[in-house]
Amino acid sequence: MREHRENIRGNAMRSFIKVGATAGAALLLAACSGGSDGGSGSGGSSAASSPSDGFSALPAPTYTPTPTPTPTPTPYGPVLAGYVDPVSTALGKINPASDLTGFMAGLQEAAGAANSASSGLGLSTTPVGVGTTKRQLVTALSQLATDLSKIRTDIKAKTYCTTGSAFAQVGLSEGLKAIPGALAEMTAAGYTTNFTVPQTPQPQTRTLDNGAFVTKGRLRGEGELNIDNTGGSTDSVVSLSKSGKAVHSLYVGKGKKASIKGIEDGTYDVFFSDGIDWDPSLKMFTQDCSYTKFDETMAFETGKTYSIWSITLTAKVGGNAKTSDVDEQNFPQP
Repeated sequence: MREHRENIRGNAMRSFIKVGATAGAALLLAACSGGSDGGSGSGGSSAASSPSDGFSALPAPTYTPTPTPTPTPTPYGPVLAGYVDPVSTALGKINPASDLTGFMAGLQEAAGAANSASSGLGLSTTPVGVGTTKRQLVTALSQLATDLSKIRTDIKAKTYCTTGSAFAQVGLSEGLKAIPGALAEMTAAGYTTNFTVPQTPQPQTRTLDNGAFVTKGRLRGEGELNIDNTGGSTDSVVSLSKSGKAVHSLYVGKGKKASIKGIEDGTYDVFFSDGIDWDPSLKMFTQDCSYTKFDETMAFETGKTYSIWSITLTAKVGGNAKTSDVDEQNFPQP
C-alpha cells in the first residue's frame, strides 16, 4: 500500500506542476488518504468530486497583448505649404523702392527660402500620384534660388544698375515661371498653398534721340565739343561739369556723333556714362552702366579764335586722352 500511495503522490506532483494550482494537489492527496483508511472506492470517488469540499481546478492564465496604435501620418498639404509659403513671403519682401543694398538683402533672403524649400520637399514623403509634379516643383525652386543669386551678382557687376531693372529680372526667372504650374497640379490633387507670384515690371530699353540734351546750360559762348561714339556698343551721355555739377549733358547714341556748340569760356571736367535703358526720371542708365572721367580738364577760350575740342568715347590706337573709372557717387548729376 505504501508503494501505491507513493505512485499517487508522484502523479499528484506532476498534476500540480502542469495545472499550476495547489488546490488540485490537495484534492488528489485527499482522495489517496480516503483509500488508505479503508473507504470504499465509490466513497473515495464521491469525496473527490463532492462540491461541498470547496475545491475546484483553476484554468491556466491567458495573456492578451495590448495593440500598438498606428501613427497617423501628417497630411501632405500642410507639409507642402510649410515649405512653399515661406518662399512666397520672402519674395514679397523684395522691395524695388529700397536702395540696391536693401534690394540685394531681399534677394538673398528669398534665395535662401527657395533653396530650403527645394531641399526639404526633396526629402519629404511623396503621396501617390504626385511624384512627377513634386520633382518638377523641387527643380523649379532650386532654379529660382540660382536665378535670384545670379541677379545679386549681376547688380554688383553693374549689369543691373537700378532696383527697377533688377526687379524685372526676377520676373524673368525660369524657376519662378515654373512654380505656378506645378502648384496648380498639386492643388488639383488636393494639396494647396498660399504661393503668390510677385508683380514685376517688364524689362525696358528706353533711349533718347541722338544729340538730345539731358542738361542744358547757357550756350552763349563760342566753344564747341564734337563727340564720336561710332565705335560704341552702347549709348552714352557726355557731361561738361564745374565744381562737381553738370553744366551741359548730351545724349549720344551708339554708332553716332553729336556736338555741343555755344559753350561759354571756362575750364570743365569731362565725364561720360555708358549703358542701356536710359531712365529719364533718374537720369541714368539702368543696365550695363559705367562711369568714366577724362583725366585732363578741357579749357574753352575765346579771343581771336575759339576752342573746338573733339573726343572719341571708345579707345583706339593712337589716342592721347587718358580716362579713369569713377564711382556713381562721384559722377556729376546730369
